[in-house]
Amino acid sequence: MSHLTLYTNPQSRGMIAHWMLAELGQPFELVNLDYGTTMKAPDYLAINPMGKVPALVHRLSGREVVVTEAAAICAYLAEAFADAGLLPDMTGRAAYFRWMFFCAGPMEAAIMDRHMKVEVSDEQKVMVGYGRYDEAVAALAGAMPTGDEWISGSQFTAADVYVGATVSWGLQFGTLPEQPEFRAYFERLKKRPAYLKVFSEMPAS
Repeated sequence: MSHLTLYTNPQSRGMIAHWMLAELGQPFELVNLDYGTTMKAPDYLAINPMGKVPALVHRLSGREVVVTEAAAICAYLAEAFADAGLLPDMTGRAAYFRWMFFCAGPMEAAIMDRHMKVEVSDEQKVMVGYGRYDEAVAALAGAMPTGDEWISGSQFTAADVYVGATVSWGLQFGTLPEQPEFRAYFERLKKRPAYLKVFSEMPAS
């Protein structure tokens, strides 16, 4: 029997992993840590030396594995609990990995630079990994599913959890522009029972 523990904070990317766990339908233990105190305590630093959340501890068959980084946790859980149906078949696997890690890499970097008012010059554009914010936004908008489709095809997967969190927070906090592609996707995501359960419990900032 496996046991899952998620170390998180409700004002963090840990909410992505929390949503993923809710989609799985597996029992798990939730441990909320505070910034600067319990997140930097020796017992937690032994789990994640970065002193950041989220971190997932999976105890299985007498051994314990630790996974950090929200995208990695989503990908790991989709494979570890494949019966939940959150891992696409090989037909959808390319889009699944492509857009999950696009959001975890170039898109997040572009969003954070924009949020911190970092302007990328033409000379720096080739070095930052995402080009420019507007280019990253256009690429993500082009990946938005239409109709009944999801990121990797007809099946809702872990990629929709991670990409969906990027779009959800982007629209709510203004880090993504209000565009029809993003809005239509978000409107579908927020009707999912797991999304409603997790984010309705999120305290106001």
